[in-house]
Amino acid sequence: MCPLLRAATFLAVALGTTPASSKGNDCLAQTPPMGWRSWNQYGPNVSQSLMVRVFAGMVNRSRLDHYGVPTSLADLGYTDVGLDDAWQLCNSSRTAEGMHYHDVYGRPIVNATRFPNLRDMTDHAHTLNLTAGFYGNNCICSDKCRTEDECVMQTKADTEAFLQWGFDSWKLDGCGGQNDLALFDRFLKEMSPDKPILVENCHWGNPDYDPKPDWCPFNYYRSSGDIGLSYGSVLSNLASVEKYRKTNASVPGCWAYPDGLQVGVRRKDDGEIGLSDAEARTHFGAWCIVSSPLILGHDIYDDEVARRVWDILSNRVAIAINQAYYGDSGGVYETSPPTVFLANPLASSNAPNIEGSTVEVPSYQYLSKPLSKYKAAVLLMNSAEEATTLTAVFEDIPGWPPTAKGVHIMCGMFGCTGTKARTWKSLGQPRLKGTTVHSSWWCVHIICREAKR
Repeated sequence: MCPLLRAATFLAVALGTTPASSKGNDCLAQTPPMGWRSWNQYGPNVSQSLMVRVFAGMVNRSRLDHYGVPTSLADLGYTDVGLDDAWQLCNSSRTAEGMHYHDVYGRPIVNATRFPNLRDMTDHAHTLNLTAGFYGNNCICSDKCRTEDECVMQTKADTEAFLQWGFDSWKLDGCGGQNDLALFDRFLKEMSPDKPILVENCHWGNPDYDPKPDWCPFNYYRSSGDIGLSYGSVLSNLASVEKYRKTNASVPGCWAYPDGLQVGVRRKDDGEIGLSDAEARTHFGAWCIVSSPLILGHDIYDDEVARRVWDILSNRVAIAINQAYYGDSGGVYETSPPTVFLANPLASSNAPNIEGSTVEVPSYQYLSKPLSKYKAAVLLMNSAEEATTLTAVFEDIPGWPPTAKGVHIMCGMFGCTGTKARTWKSLGQPRLKGTTVHSSWWCVHIICREAKR
């Protein structure tokens, strides 16, 4: 058994819960995966040349970390770089009758104009010490295999092609007919016994594909529908992980995932950056404290974006909190009775309290995550328009030792100090132009606390 999974199992037994099992104990994703994927910024506008350019950008050390050291995104841990939909050639002359991108032998048909040589592409990623991600069970011109034999044929042929092209990770979407995740897992193990493959289960929080205590043939799984480029959508998707946290179903090797990060992503209609700086900080901090995989999606060559998001994405303290695990993946421990309504253009039936194109969320909420027996991280979030004073009392944090004296180590996004209880002021922002719902947020510090032994 993998070291962190063994620890998770031990802690789960101590807490009286049962963790989901890792994907065949392949020991991948023992910490939440980190990387980049093409969909959020580029959608279907992808090509081999774009991916090669992104590979180079991920290892570029033109920016300094908080210690003044030249650092790349890959140095920080963002190393799995993935292609999303639109690599396939739709409705070609080679397509099987009734299909859109599979031939009569079940083989996937690649758009060779956009992707002349996928093996060359993945080989190049490997020379840069990156892993290359692929995408399957596609949504664009999706194929609905009609019989069990046809589904098995296509799944087997897709797996053969995936391995022949040299990919290392696979996002399996829910649009096509190849939804047997255990079958994908079986073929991957049979055809690649010596090289485990990182798998994302992208079935939008559909409970039919949720992990079970003895079943998780993937390494991370979507807890929600697709994330939209709005803060309301961020909070809607964030809420989706709580049920998995409460049942200890988000564990090393099998993580709950509320979709990719929208930090730095530009809107398609007007080209503006979708989230404010405060919203982006809160988004990143929230994904860190609930142990979500950290999958970037912005244009890494956009200088304006890089200037605004680099300090967020390179925050080693926040990343360390995300990568830590001590029996609990982290989540909400206190919310306000008052609520606010935020715009949510991609309202999902998988998220609670959805009304049309808005999402109802607490005016404020506190999240925590244990990091060790004597240490935890805390995130305070204000979603109201006005400035709010938020107070975190250490004794209220789940798992706070009853004999603790309030001694703590501050290791947050900002260098604050304090003793027993600490009050932070949440700074509001003006309402965004053109919106009719609350649109001001402030990420108030991720902190750690350590009790006296």
